[in-house]
Amino acid sequence: MAAFCQGDDAEVAKEAGADLIGVEEIIDDILKGNIAFDRCIATPDVMPKLGKVARVLGPRGLMPNPKLGTVTKDVAKMVAELKGGMVQFRTEKTGIVHAGIGKVSFKAEHLEDNVRAFMVALTGLKPDEFKGSFLKAAHMTSTMGKGYKLDLANIDPANSRFMLKDY
Repeated sequence: MAAFCQGDDAEVAKEAGADLIGVEEIIDDILKGNIAFDRCIATPDVMPKLGKVARVLGPRGLMPNPKLGTVTKDVAKMVAELKGGMVQFRTEKTGIVHAGIGKVSFKAEHLEDNVRAFMVALTGLKPDEFKGSFLKAAHMTSTMGKGYKLDLANIDPANSRFMLKDY
């Protein structure tokens, strides 16, 4: 977890538990090819300086973004949320939801916990006016791997078979 901030915000980020704190030092490391973090935040005052590394961080999904809340003045709150496992997801106009729930190196139990938490959070966002089935299909895949269709009964929190192991 990296925090692009300076001054008082750097002290707050350090107290909140950020692993890398600073601006120029982290930018220099990124330009050298060393990206030692998988999440980052920034304060609005340092965003112009991040233009140097936008082409490196952007394609990896690491560039701080005000829409995602990773560009903020409340550094302590965002560091705590990201360290606590906050998941960011995006949706398409057609209703398709994309989210990262783990890495290949995760144990199966951790992936199951992440799927459970994500599905509960996602169905919790269902509008009250929406009637009918909220989930139509679900698939899981690695970034460049084969996709697998998931059984909706097992991943829908509204179903009595939610996260039961049939194997």
